[in-house]
Amino acid sequence: MKSREHKVTTYNLREGIYMVRSPIRVSGTGNTVYTLRMNNTSCSYEKWQTYTLSCSHALAVCRENGTRADTYVPEIYSRQTNKRTYQENFNPALSENFWRDVPYNLTFYPPNMNNERGRKQGMRFQGEMDYRNLDSLPRCGRCHMPGHNRKNCNNEGSSNV
Repeated sequence: MKSREHKVTTYNLREGIYMVRSPIRVSGTGNTVYTLRMNNTSCSYEKWQTYTLSCSHALAVCRENGTRADTYVPEIYSRQTNKRTYQENFNPALSENFWRDVPYNLTFYPPNMNNERGRKQGMRFQGEMDYRNLDSLPRCGRCHMPGHNRKNCNNEGSSNV
């Protein structure tokens, strides 16, 4: 349905490059131009490369050209591959008596459930203060001067909030 709204422009027919413009939406989005390379099965939207299934822009190009969209679907998603995957019978072992012994010991540890509640405490400034580098010093929340904090601020013009 989405592919019907796209406008397709042929950019380079020999190399299979197309420009597809998305429609303008009520929300103000859209009207975006995407570049499709049908020979490389790629779209600048990158959904085609990520999911290996044709995006709506590729379907719009197929509709415009009259080509079948399923020719661009990888063989792994075909009906024949699906049938071959599940044609063999699989019978799981019903009892532990049929299980093979493994030559190593498996140890399972329970998950850590000691999640403490509340906000995590931050790291306080540790060690000597380097008064040569004022950027590394903690600053007062009231007057923004380095070397002290809000509780012991004695600077004039600072209000006791």
